[in-house]
Amino acid sequence: MTTTTALFDRLEAEARAELPAHVAGYVAATAGAGQCHAEGLRDWAAARLVPRVLQGVSRTDAELAATTVLGTPLRTPVLVAPMAQQVAAHPRGEAETARAVAAAGSLLGVSTNTAVPFDEVAVAGAPWWYQVYVLRDRSLTAALVERAAAAGATALVLTVDTTALTPSAPGGQSIEPTEWPAGPGRERLTALTQADLADREAGAATPALDVGLETIGWLAERTGLPVVVKGVLHPDDARACAQAGAAGVVVSTHGGRRLGESVTSAAALPGVVAAVRSVDAGVEVYADSGVRSGAAVAWALAQGARAVFVGRPVWWGLAARGADGVAAVLEALTADVVTALRQCGDVRA
Repeated sequence: MTTTTALFDRLEAEARAELPAHVAGYVAATAGAGQCHAEGLRDWAAARLVPRVLQGVSRTDAELAATTVLGTPLRTPVLVAPMAQQVAAHPRGEAETARAVAAAGSLLGVSTNTAVPFDEVAVAGAPWWYQVYVLRDRSLTAALVERAAAAGATALVLTVDTTALTPSAPGGQSIEPTEWPAGPGRERLTALTQADLADREAGAATPALDVGLETIGWLAERTGLPVVVKGVLHPDDARACAQAGAAGVVVSTHGGRRLGESVTSAAALPGVVAAVRSVDAGVEVYADSGVRSGAAVAWALAQGARAVFVGRPVWWGLAARGADGVAAVLEALTADVVTALRQCGDVRA
């Protein structure tokens, strides 16, 4: 067990001790029999590096960790994935997470389903990207992304995979938040007002099933923001996204919540990088779904990823210790990746 894994296990145990079972179960839940999630953790843990010598690694820790994403300078390649129901972890939700993200010099993904107003997230000063589920009524999606852009989001993360949680999954019970007992976290799409939703057809605010490549350009045109496509695993899809104008892609299995029998993000990453670079080397690639060590981060960078996103450890950290818990996750992973880079040289491909 790595030092970071031990920390993450402690944070999860602390969080579970405080959370209602239905909340903890939802966060931990996985698709199918949980095999994609388990195999994702295994594949990232199995990543191996070849240490280099006489490379003159004289840069400071801060210089080794520093990177940029879509031109935004950061102090770490470890980013926080967009995750909903954060107010069930802490009363301030993403606003509390953003405090730690800002202090760490990282970047925050903000979920479509956040229950925290955009301006409360933005006040911490952390750079943030807005994650987008396209809704059946496109005018509602337009309202959401335009409000996010006005509040300071610097990119849109178009999530194109779907989640299929199995109630009996080993990771936990997949009780949808809208079906939770009364309490924080039940809210969805709180950035939409009652006026937005008035006189709409039934299902207008549910996820659209007809999202195509043209959506990338539409979102960019509506907001003037770069669009990153999340949930890409197949090289052909990655190539098509790059050709359609995506600024980046996230190789992701939605934390193993998409399909139990899916390929893992670690397995898919090299092929996606090669496909994107065959179109435009300037399109950035990111990865998530099981990264739990600095060595895994360094391996992702060596494959050509620009940065990685981390999800559940941050959520558990928020629930256990608030901003301090989130900070502990980011600090531990950043320190761990610096150690790996000192041993291997700058592995960024």
